[in-house]
Amino acid sequence: MTDVPALSVSQALIKRAFDFLVALFGLICTWWLIALAFLAASWDTRSSGFFIQQRVGKDGRLFRVVKVKTMRPDKVTTTTVTRSGDPRITPLGRFFRKTKIDELPQLWNVLLGDMSFVGPRPDVPGYADTLTGIERAVLSIRPGITGPATLKYRDEEDILAAQPDPERYNREVIYPDKVQVNLQYIRDWTFWGDIRYILQTVFG
Repeated sequence: MTDVPALSVSQALIKRAFDFLVALFGLICTWWLIALAFLAASWDTRSSGFFIQQRVGKDGRLFRVVKVKTMRPDKVTTTTVTRSGDPRITPLGRFFRKTKIDELPQLWNVLLGDMSFVGPRPDVPGYADTLTGIERAVLSIRPGITGPATLKYRDEEDILAAQPDPERYNREVIYPDKVQVNLQYIRDWTFWGDIRYILQTVFG
């Protein structure tokens, strides 16, 4: 029987301590930028500048992720899959996405313990919460702002834009591969590995 991947107690404590301290420092340093981005996004989208959505977290617990809003409200489009060139994304939103400014409010999620800096991206209900068997080990750790699967699919929006049915391709091809990448991440976890993923995200 294949062992279920999991972090040890000491590994989980090290990871959480790093997350808390760096998230606190990050919020102290960037609160003004988050505030400016919120005001700009509120003007740009004619709605609240924060995008708040329910996501699946550690052990399947639901939490509310916070990001700077980059898309205009659209009552017609219901898909949660975003493609390159999506008309819902505003010009300012594209800038926020390119510079990762839209991700900064998630420092609050990390500080609260809903998220980690590195881990699987938090999914909307209907993905991670439906996993079975060994694959449910993905839920044994906090979802992350970045991670190996996020880096592997950094061009995901372009990939999906080339598909005739992006939502189906995401569900049947990309997501299953992300699960395997994240399981391997848990098996191979090291503190310095997390630092490397963060540096790769920041500096490309």
